[in-house]
Amino acid sequence: MKKKCLVMTALAAAAAVLAAGCGIPQKDTTKFKVATITDTGGVNDQAFNQLAWEGLQEFGEETGAEVSYLESKQASDYFTNLDRATDGFNDLIWGTGFAMADSIVTVAKMNPDISFALIDNEIKDAPFNVTSVTFRAAEPSFLVGYIAGKTTETDKVGYVGAVRTETSMQFEYGYAAGVAYAAQELGKEIQVSVQLTESYADAAKAKAVAGKMYSSGCDVIFHAAGGAGYGVIESAKEWGKYVIGVDKDQSYLAPDNVLTSALKNVNVAIGIVSKMAMDGEEIGGKTLDYGLEEGCVGIPEENPNLDPQVQEDTMKLKEIIQSGEIVPPANEEEYQSFISERGLYDGKQ
Repeated sequence: MKKKCLVMTALAAAAAVLAAGCGIPQKDTTKFKVATITDTGGVNDQAFNQLAWEGLQEFGEETGAEVSYLESKQASDYFTNLDRATDGFNDLIWGTGFAMADSIVTVAKMNPDISFALIDNEIKDAPFNVTSVTFRAAEPSFLVGYIAGKTTETDKVGYVGAVRTETSMQFEYGYAAGVAYAAQELGKEIQVSVQLTESYADAAKAKAVAGKMYSSGCDVIFHAAGGAGYGVIESAKEWGKYVIGVDKDQSYLAPDNVLTSALKNVNVAIGIVSKMAMDGEEIGGKTLDYGLEEGCVGIPEENPNLDPQVQEDTMKLKEIIQSGEIVPPANEEEYQSFISERGLYDGKQ
């Protein structure tokens, strides 16, 4: 038996040497490897994708895991990049963005020995090696809507989105409901203008849309348009009006104009889930939903342009949402029910 074991060990060593000599990459089993694939916004979009990469870098620093990313310039890159990532001996591969759902399912089925996770979309009947990670984005959107309603002096505010999806509707309707809630407290009616750019990358179009809103009387606009939202921020600077950022604290982009931001802490969620995968927890085939309670959404702690009393009122409202007394609407049907049940003014246009 001992002789047989020695022979097998020698054969294994020889095979490793041969593989190395032939240029076949070898997996370093001592390191946990994670990669993220961006959507078309790119890794420096000042928002969603950038947060994902920052979160992965933090995870790598804290755990010693090896992390990397691949950028997608167009939707057709999703499958290609996910497939490329499987060649890098990654233990976990992230798809950053709802639009990667089909591609990630296809690649996951082709690579059952690798774990995959998708940000911002729930995959129904997901393969056993795919985890869906979603956010209760309606919660921070409700908070910033409340802030917009409490701040506006013209009683006209705006919302600029990209495309209308199940995920993006949480921002749109959560925001509108928050504005209506503030309007009721103030005893007045506030209009909410809504426009979509149909692009997460067209900053010029977003800037033009925002400019029309500001010129029509809106003095606060919330953008949830990914990289295109940078155009809304530029427009706010030119008009000397307020803008509300998204995904991360965007006040550094316009210190005098960013009122607050609706945080979607993708970095926090990526760290939580990557650590779960690293520790061998059974998360495949599941949907993990994160919100205020888990610290994965919210608003910045510091909001220099925000009235201190409004900040205080918003923190109280946050606690009410966490208690379950208020459940911000995530789509049109829930929004209409919310407005009707509470007798609120529907100013959404």
